[in-house]
Amino acid sequence: MFKAGGIVAFPLQARSSEVDRCARELDRIHGNAALHYWKTECRKLADELLQFGLREDDIRSQVLAFQTEVQAAMARRYDPPAAGQNRSDSRT
Repeated sequence: MFKAGGIVAFPLQARSSEVDRCARELDRIHGNAALHYWKTECRKLADELLQFGLREDDIRSQVLAFQTEVQAAMARRYDPPAAGQNRSDSRT
């Protein structure tokens, strides 16, 4: 999407660097600080999309998709490494 001379990466959940940044920060902070951080980040994303002229329901959908990606990134941080695992060898 082009707007005001710039390019906006869509969909939001594809913004891997922002997803990773938020997942790292939310893993580091807790309680009210985490809640405040998360609300602030989601509001910034929504405001950016509003500036690009997206409708409210599209903004909501994109922010929810971004939230899902951040939650998945946080969960992956605790997954055991898959190194050495081979699904085809599970015939025991």
